[in-house]
Amino acid sequence: MIKLVFMKQKEKKYLISLIGFTLLFSFIYFMLDYLSGGYRPIKAEFGTYLVVLNIITNIIMSFISALMFNLSTALQSLTRGGESTGLMSFISVIFGFFTFGCTSCMIAFLSAIGISFSVMLLPLYNYPYKLIGLGLLAIVFVIQLFIIKNAKCKIKF
Repeated sequence: MIKLVFMKQKEKKYLISLIGFTLLFSFIYFMLDYLSGGYRPIKAEFGTYLVVLNIITNIIMSFISALMFNLSTALQSLTRGGESTGLMSFISVIFGFFTFGCTSCMIAFLSAIGISFSVMLLPLYNYPYKLIGLGLLAIVFVIQLFIIKNAKCKIKF
């Protein structure tokens, strides 16, 4: 099943979707970085390398998220009902927005569990938490590949 799902990714509709979702998610991640203070304070304190790492991480996360949407869509179109990773995807998105998203959201989330401080006080301007988000996204991606590989639904004709 996984070969069929990846073969569908070569279709024009899926390529356009991949590019579109990657751009959309990149916009969201860059906007969240901007709303959290932008790249100037990061460059001033740590240099260009951390800015470049943030940008690369944003692009990787955007691509993985877009690919996950495409793979889910392809599985859904190939099978009658498909199988879902909806809950895990939802949890990883919520974690991502609360941990390296807008400062007010993060402060509210962290204060709810007893921690109250600003994103600027976190190490490397919150980059380690962005890496945790990337790790969670990668774990959910692997789970999604496992589910697609072991899908047991009948293929539509």
